Amino acid sequence: MTEWRLIDSGSSDAFYNMALDEAIATSVRGGLPPTLRFYEWDRPSVSIGCFQRSGDIDLQYCNDMGIPFVRRPTGGLGILHGNELTYSFSSTTKDGLFSGGLLDSYRKISHAFSKALSRLGISPETKLKKSPSFKTPLCFQWASYGEITVRNKKVIGSAQKRWSDGLLQQGSIPYSIDYLQMGRVFKVDHYDEAEKSMLGLRELMPELTPEALKEAIKVSFEEVFNIKLVETRPTAEEEALAKELLLKYRSSEWNLRR
Repeated sequence: MTEWRLIDSGSSDAFYNMALDEAIATSVRGGLPPTLRFYEWDRPSVSIGCFQRSGDIDLQYCNDMGIPFVRRPTGGLGILHGNELTYSFSSTTKDGLFSGGLLDSYRKISHAFSKALSRLGISPETKLKKSPSFKTPLCFQWASYGEITVRNKKVIGSAQKRWSDGLLQQGSIPYSIDYLQMGRVFKVDHYDEAEKSMLGLRELMPELTPEALKEAIKVSFEEVFNIKLVETRPTAEEEALAKELLLKYRSSEWNLRR
């Protein structure tokens, strides 16, 4: 059976989390197996999409509150990370499962996450139409193609970066959401509107543990893609590249470029 890698790297700061995701995607494009990574954030942190305006964020508030701010390598909109499980998935796109383009890969990856939630006893829906234009800086305030909702509320926010030979998809799966702080960070006056469009998994399953969620995702990936996920650590080369990439993800040139 084909083996893919599973890396559970625990908690790191915002900048290293982005650097390691890019390093892993680089090594996968270079020949290592597709890789699913789980991780957390060492403190509440803000990430914005690669093409998003930094002006969408109240940077002064983030600075005053000690909330790190980083620009992701992937697209999409802003997320206040906190009490959540974050994932990334890297694969080659030259041939095989993910060679069918952006929307096809979104659909396949979403199917695995949808199956994981179903395994936990949650009834998810996957959005399979493109969203109309909607003016909001918040990722979780609008569900785009391939993203998963429950009771018409978004529960997983994902975004993708594509190269000619590979992809990196990053996603946030919140257990709970600090709507008030999110409103302050993203300068949303009526933050209570966000409560109508997004949902933390513990609002559905109060006793849900990180271990149970990770196991459900692992087993579902194995079933959907007919592979075996082998738990491992980043290679020495990936860790070295991540340290190099930290310079980019800590820099104002990258984070404030838009």
